[in-house]
Amino acid sequence: MLEFLLYPKSIAVIGASRTPGKVGHEIMINLTEGGYEGQIIPVNPSADEVLGLKCMHDLDAYKGVIDLTVVAVPSPLVPQAVKTSIKAGAKAIAVVTAGFREVGQEGDALQTEITGLCAKAGVRLLGPNCLGLINTDHRMNASFSKQMPKRGDISLLSQSGAVCTAMVDWATARGLGLAKVVSIGNKADLNETDFLQAFAEDEQTRVIVGYLESITSGEKFIRAARAAASAKPLVLLRAGITKAGMRAASAHTGHLAGHDIAYAAAFRRSGVIRAESFDALFDYSVALSMQPLPKGNRVAIITNAGGPGVMAADAAEQAGMTVATLNSRSASALKEDLPPAAIVANPIDVLGDADPKRYAAAVQTARADEAVDAIIVILTPHAMTKPAETARAIGASKVGGKPILAVFLGSADAMPQRKELADCCLPDYPSPERAVAALRAMYEYHLWRKRPARVVARFPVNRRRVERIIARHLKTNHVQMGEVEAKEILRAYDFNVPDGRVANSPEDAVEVAGRIGFPVAMKVVSPDILHKSAVGGIKLNISSPEAVRDTFDLLTLRVTRRAPQARVHGIYVEKMCVHGLELVLGMTCDPQFGPLLMFGLGGIFVDVLKDVSCYLAPITADEAMQMLSETRSYALLKAARGQADIDLTAITGALQRISQLATDFPQIKELNINPFIVGSVGTEPMVVDAGITLSQGGGK
Repeated sequence: MLEFLLYPKSIAVIGASRTPGKVGHEIMINLTEGGYEGQIIPVNPSADEVLGLKCMHDLDAYKGVIDLTVVAVPSPLVPQAVKTSIKAGAKAIAVVTAGFREVGQEGDALQTEITGLCAKAGVRLLGPNCLGLINTDHRMNASFSKQMPKRGDISLLSQSGAVCTAMVDWATARGLGLAKVVSIGNKADLNETDFLQAFAEDEQTRVIVGYLESITSGEKFIRAARAAASAKPLVLLRAGITKAGMRAASAHTGHLAGHDIAYAAAFRRSGVIRAESFDALFDYSVALSMQPLPKGNRVAIITNAGGPGVMAADAAEQAGMTVATLNSRSASALKEDLPPAAIVANPIDVLGDADPKRYAAAVQTARADEAVDAIIVILTPHAMTKPAETARAIGASKVGGKPILAVFLGSADAMPQRKELADCCLPDYPSPERAVAALRAMYEYHLWRKRPARVVARFPVNRRRVERIIARHLKTNHVQMGEVEAKEILRAYDFNVPDGRVANSPEDAVEVAGRIGFPVAMKVVSPDILHKSAVGGIKLNISSPEAVRDTFDLLTLRVTRRAPQARVHGIYVEKMCVHGLELVLGMTCDPQFGPLLMFGLGGIFVDVLKDVSCYLAPITADEAMQMLSETRSYALLKAARGQADIDLTAITGALQRISQLATDFPQIKELNINPFIVGSVGTEPMVVDAGITLSQGGGK
């Protein structure tokens, strides 16, 4: 699909320069010295040759075939360079120049112009405001990166050119190879989705790594990421997760960043391995590139010092991994191979004077143990330590298909042989905690690959009733839907709602209360009041006709005084609910990824602890249960001693019904049920209060 961009047979460089330090010169250096075997056409109106190559003053005079043009001229000159490239027959154009959408209106107009030119001609555009691209398989460095990495199997896409150069430097310093490196910049045309698809199909690529600040299309991204992750590991670092970061991301590339909680849900849905930091991006990618996936979470720890072994055990338990219990055969084998003072339990302490042979024996024993799924090898520097020889011995003992990660402690000066680890395909980490984090990421990806097929249940509901209610509101341009109408919609989707009715006089309120039975709750009904309690517009546990009359007058008076501009449509009289656990269920429509469901316990757990979980709709029954179990307060959903179990199925069913409602009606922008009362198994859960907001345009 991107053959002319990734594997061009000829490259024109518009803005090729004879001056060292200029972008056009560095690109020419990289192309000529990187081993690119295709034709290079430098273009510079002021030069006859650049780096010994004949220079064209203008592409109009060139009569050959051009696959790719790299544009490195000042931004005002870029549109003309794009026109010239298209006229010369270029199939792809990479604009490395900055000064477009990221700088404001004038730059935005330039970007719109060159994007339109390329789209009209059917030419793919990379950038602008990008580093360029590298393909080690094609020996092509069409970028202004300082180095050309050696051939490898990790492909990188990045919205930041600086991250590309950092990745190249990091890989080069460790003797690691990369496959393809693509800086996507402002994403005027080609974006992350295009390269996820290309890398997923690329035979050279084993692991896809990315740095993103925004996503162009949430729906397309999820499809492409899920397809890519199903074929090979996909590790992404997403920046711009704070308000300050979001502002910086927008200024950096001209794209607005979405809410991080929605990105997290999208990554989870599509199988993306999320790196929380720059270090983690490297840590995860190298482990996935060099080692097989663990088939379980049981870890054997081999160390020549007790302290780091304890640190690794702590990190494993805290990460949700298990310190494996070795079988009796392993213990016997270790006693034969190790000195009497060695510890043959897990962590396995081979002692400070351990030689390479001792390490290799411990690794072989751990690999042969069926109770072990992965191994972490720790080496601390002593006078007797032989790091390079130990790395080779461990590498030679790798049998059994279980991942092994190395933690060779000490500085580069103390252990200059770290390259031996890379040569032996042993990922190397500066601390036990980082090795465990990488192993955990590998295990979670294994679980995602082994997940059952997603089956989203469909419930019998009354869609026509909801259509009529929404149409009525949108016709009158009332996007805010109060409790009464929101409960009508939820009732149509088979939620249990307390019996109630709007009363317009004290006598009417008494009649409603008498019909539904005491005690009752009374609430003001107004499209202008979102939070009834803030204006004193709600009263609970009213148990007599006299109290109903008094409450009607009281609520009316309070609203008149505290919200004099509010339109009051009456007082809602409703049957009081039985006691139970208060939950908060909700949905908000994310601008990138669509309906995002929310679950949490009520009160302090939401307001103070922010203990909620969020998943993208639609969800399965298993995913609904995961929403519950991922909260810190999940234990409170379990029965306390001597109490009946909370009806978890009722909660997961409610989440699935909200999911169906949100996907059935994209006009719903927000939905909030607070509180949702749930009791023990056999009792009916109840919607106590609810609100819905519709989109102004009637859609997402």
